[in-house]
Amino acid sequence: MIYCVLRTDTADSLIRRIVLYIAENFGNDIALEKLNELETALRSLESNPYQGTEPRYTVLKRQGYRVLILKKDLVFYKVDENKKEVMVYAVVDQRQDYLSIIRGL
Repeated sequence: MIYCVLRTDTADSLIRRIVLYIAENFGNDIALEKLNELETALRSLESNPYQGTEPRYTVLKRQGYRVLILKKDLVFYKVDENKKEVMVYAVVDQRQDYLSIIRGL
């Protein structure tokens, strides 16, 4: 079953921030590689929405979030079985205080 992967404006903004940071500090080629890596990971949720794990924080588990762990990034999303949709809420560097970021959504 194929799911539709959607992103919130916040998720798009956070992805943009990650890519711009990498472009400024490491160059455009590395930034484009990172963007491609993120897009590929998000597309993989179309066919396997439960590949992510439950978050370690109980408050996020109770809210129904799942987390896809990429090298240094975490993708927070929820799966809606009725609509066959995956909604991506945030993409953050795991070294950030991501609990505060997610709570602010």
